[in-house]
Amino acid sequence: MKYDEFLAAIRERGEYPDVAEAERVARVVLSAFAARLNPDEVDDLAAQLPPEAAEMLSVRRFGVEEFLRRVAAGAGATERTAEWDASAVLSTVADAVSGGELNDVLTQLPSGYAALFGRPGLAG
Repeated sequence: MKYDEFLAAIRERGEYPDVAEAERVARVVLSAFAARLNPDEVDDLAAQLPPEAAEMLSVRRFGVEEFLRRVAAGAGATERTAEWDASAVLSTVADAVSGGELNDVLTQLPSGYAALFGRPGLAG
């Protein structure tokens, strides 16, 4: 998936007014999300994303609630809006990477994350 397609999908799913807003939200969500993964998994995930999106990943560790609080703080939004934002970005990530990579990611996360990826029935 190319970066412009990645952002267009996030913009559509999140119903953002423009690509700049979709990119801002992607940066906040991916930065916070990487903290939930081990460094090797961050590298594997980054390898399957467009380079511009891969650069948004950074490593810090915390749970799903803190993840959503950080997304909310970074986006200047409520936690409910942060959940919406995270879902728009992470469901696009799910479409951009292989099923095996998505499974590798989800096995490292609490079950609350699977729903953010648009896969609530998957364990993770």
